[in-house]
Amino acid sequence: MIDLKKTLDDFISYITVEKGLSKNTALAYRTDLAKFAVFCKEKNISAEQFKHHDITDFLWEMKMKGLKPRSIYRMMESLRQFYKFLNAEELVKNNPTSYLAAPKIPEHLPGMLSFEEVTKLLNSINGVDEMNVRNRAMLELLYATGLRVSELINLKYSNINIEERFLRVIGKGSKERLVPFGKKAGDFLKIYLNKRKPKTSEEDALFITRLGKKISRVEFWRQLKNIAKNAGINKNITPHTLRHSFASHLLSGGADIRFVQEMLGHSSISTTQIYTHLDNDKIKQQHKKFHPRG
Repeated sequence: MIDLKKTLDDFISYITVEKGLSKNTALAYRTDLAKFAVFCKEKNISAEQFKHHDITDFLWEMKMKGLKPRSIYRMMESLRQFYKFLNAEELVKNNPTSYLAAPKIPEHLPGMLSFEEVTKLLNSINGVDEMNVRNRAMLELLYATGLRVSELINLKYSNINIEERFLRVIGKGSKERLVPFGKKAGDFLKIYLNKRKPKTSEEDALFITRLGKKISRVEFWRQLKNIAKNAGINKNITPHTLRHSFASHLLSGGADIRFVQEMLGHSSISTTQIYTHLDNDKIKQQHKKFHPRG
């Protein structure tokens, strides 16, 4: 009988060290599989004895305890990856997760801005002091690249090549990618760097506060809320809204989905495909509005 606690520790090490998954993903897997371990103990069934019906019994019990479809879906993925690991290590011969059917998850489409709203938001920042120039450069760069907010605030001066107009980004799971940006974002970055005090060294944080410290996620979010309010945009805007808008506008403009996937740093193209759903919804709305029998 395998030692489930030790095997779970080995699995978490494997997905973090060898597969390069983020700490948050590893923690989610550990949380899910800890519940699985408790179920095994309560039912007095070892992991290698588990059959398909035992897995469905476990998932049903989780559902009865109030787990939402999205959480059950994640639980299933945790179990799939764990049993793939057990099979690869030859600790278990069967795989009870092979024929699991995914639950129906309600579609959650991300909030986004129209191109006109993005333009209105950016043009509303017209101050020439260092903080206004910084905010304009940050938002221009966010919309130009689709960075995650954590990636944006952690940028160092050494990560950016203004002349060639590309960034070196360390994303989820410490994965590195190169992201290009356009002339507009480059121009505002140059203006900001000329205003920035103190001047940057190679390892300095690129975007700083008045006190010379790296701007925090919370502070940037606060600034964005104020900018949106001043621009007269009455939507719940977050830094992620600009990331979503970036992706959707690229795809609706005809960009290849794999290019967008690479820019966003998605490990799976299925994550990027949600933005094609947004575009399909727009097509349906236009058909309904303008077709004589819509």
